[in-house]
Amino acid sequence: VQLQASGGGLVRAGGSLRLSCAISVNFASINVMAWYRQAPGKERDLVASIISGSTTDYADSVKGRFTISGDNAKNTVYLQMNDLKPEDTAVYYCNVAGLTTDLDFLDAWGQGTQVTVSS
Repeated sequence: VQLQASGGGLVRAGGSLRLSCAISVNFASINVMAWYRQAPGKERDLVASIISGSTTDYADSVKGRFTISGDNAKNTVYLQMNDLKPEDTAVYYCNVAGLTTDLDFLDAWGQGTQVTVSS
């Protein structure tokens, strides 16, 4: 498994969750770390991203509530989600793309973690 996502669960509206994505690939350089989500019957949408380790971007629907971060020492990407709303309910996927130490470009995906927000 290249990426292992965890931290999902059931939470009430207004609550918080922190998703984690453990990276087990040896990247020489990472172009992008991102979180996507897919609600039932909908397409997978970009939620948050970090480009080249510094520039962050968020979907308008989560700005001010979600924060993406990376911990190089732990090879982990996080998504802190605060003030959760029922419309945040979805399966969340982590994505990391970059150059491996074998000089191969890799676009890796985690298996998804379910987030359910009750009203």
